Amino acid sequence: MVERVSTGVPGMDDILNGGIPERNAVLLTGGPGTGKTIFAQQFIWAGLEEGEPGVFVTLEEHPVQVRRHAKEFGWDFQSYEEEGLLAVVDAFTGGIGRASQYEKYVVKDPTDPGELMSVLRKAIKDVDARRIAIDSVTPLYIDKPSVARRIMFRMKRLLAGLGCTSLLVNQIAAHERGFGGPGVEHAVDGIIRLDLDEIDGRLWRSLIVWKMRGTAHSMYRHPFEITDEGIKVDPEHVFVKERGEIVPLKEE
Repeated sequence: MVERVSTGVPGMDDILNGGIPERNAVLLTGGPGTGKTIFAQQFIWAGLEEGEPGVFVTLEEHPVQVRRHAKEFGWDFQSYEEEGLLAVVDAFTGGIGRASQYEKYVVKDPTDPGELMSVLRKAIKDVDARRIAIDSVTPLYIDKPSVARRIMFRMKRLLAGLGCTSLLVNQIAAHERGFGGPGVEHAVDGIIRLDLDEIDGRLWRSLIVWKMRGTAHSMYRHPFEITDEGIKVDPEHVFVKERGEIVPLKEE
């Protein structure tokens, strides 16, 4: 039987036939404003609430902002940091600024995957992490796409080897068809794509599981919403992009 890790996102585990297979490295990809960071934080928070320590790595936002934004949804990261159950890795500031002096885990050169993995390894071992979220992996290879796949394979080996299930946030352009970087999609165990589409003057949120090793999953595009409590997915309905309609799953 495949051991699974709950995403903590209502409706998402239904789409994944029970959750993410343990130790999978999943690419969480999408354009701006699609909810990737919220999804990643929600995944970490769900684990903490179930007694599963985690690590949140931030490459595109100050750690102070990460904690502040998480708290807007009722997710008090700092309390779990103080308990030694959560590590926030600062791969954004490079150690510059007064606030960074109070961070325990700082990557001085965020563009160096080797240094990032070294700090990440220490953080994982310190809190005995079982869940990892990296927001985002895009800066690691955006200027050197030829090594994107190799970097992702190194990251996956590290995380899976330490027994972690991970979400790797990835940035793409708003209407990009791919997943963000040559070869990246082949280096991960799963891909969840979040989209925000404008149809007839209205924005629609939807997601689709493109692949997930170790489990069957829904092959449909499902609508989701961002609420005051985080993301909620509707597993019983399908979003039909061509018509801008949400229809019951049985009709598809």
